[in-house]
Amino acid sequence: MTNIKDGANYAPTGAAKQVVAAGEFGIAAAFLDHGHIYGQVNGLRDAGATLRYVYDPDPDRLAAFCERYPEVKAVDSFEVILQAQDIHLVCAAAIPSERAEIGIEVLRAGKHYFTDKAPFTTLEQLVRAKQCVADTGLKYWVYYAERIHNDAAWRAGELVASGAIGRVLQVLNIAPHRLNPSSRPEWFFEKSRYGGILTDIGSHQVEQFLTYANATDAQVNFARVENFNNPGYPELEDFGEFSMTADNGASFYSRVDWYTPDGLRTWGDGRTFILGTEGSIELRKYIDITGAAPSSTLLLVDAAGEHREECLGQTGFPFFGQLILDCVNGTELAMTQNHTFKAAELSLRAQQVAEQPASKLGD
Repeated sequence: MTNIKDGANYAPTGAAKQVVAAGEFGIAAAFLDHGHIYGQVNGLRDAGATLRYVYDPDPDRLAAFCERYPEVKAVDSFEVILQAQDIHLVCAAAIPSERAEIGIEVLRAGKHYFTDKAPFTTLEQLVRAKQCVADTGLKYWVYYAERIHNDAAWRAGELVASGAIGRVLQVLNIAPHRLNPSSRPEWFFEKSRYGGILTDIGSHQVEQFLTYANATDAQVNFARVENFNNPGYPELEDFGEFSMTADNGASFYSRVDWYTPDGLRTWGDGRTFILGTEGSIELRKYIDITGAAPSSTLLLVDAAGEHREECLGQTGFPFFGQLILDCVNGTELAMTQNHTFKAAELSLRAQQVAEQPASKLGD
């Protein structure tokens, strides 16, 4: 059973609709630096993908992965996966600063790529990945799990798309996480390798904003990062906040932090508030404080009244089946490539704004 107190290794699984027959869509996993790799693989396996190979230079990580998925074959080099004819997509959760280069290598080998967030730590990496996608015609997917692998967040998207709350005017995301510093690798505290809190956790939040607001672009209005209470890790940003205005006028604010109290039963009390012209939605994504844990609760208020929906285990996480079919058919049902890249770009730009000296913000 997944550990709901440990966000780094939180890996949901569900009763998904299988969209391909056994053996039809082969996947491999590589570079298991972050525990999100298990969520990525779970989602795809649940939707019918066949896990064939795994590579990691760390024997302990490799052994743990093989124990979790006994059907997988461990290989001794990444090149074996790149050359394998029975692999359609490669999942990876490498150190963030290395994710883009791995993805470019995967695409050039003729396979689709599915990376953990954040997919990039610099805008230059994004530019190179865009060019590689254009050259190859293959998909560069990102595991924006706070929407695609959360029942309430997915259900909210369905309701918003159906017009349940009218036109979305504002999205507000609060995303606290538990730090657990003793369990983190060295790279987690090195700014050049993890990219900054807005680049990292913030990319989840931007992706949700663009989805719920039905926006294709946005302007960064304000961004701030701090290390308030972790002097032993001087490159760690333990708090961040930012705001944006979308190209369609919708507004956005998010707070991201590493301040989940030890007493909380889950790794974070993630909340989303969506304001529409005809109603509002609140998401209590992982816990109903003093109530159920885990929980994935949606609260809707509209002209007909107040509605509460417990979504945990109800959606089947359709994103992963859509992803597989997009790879097979060349469609964009799960997420457009422009949307995938725009969420990453805007979080990178917010990080840049936050890092500017105050005296230059008005220049």
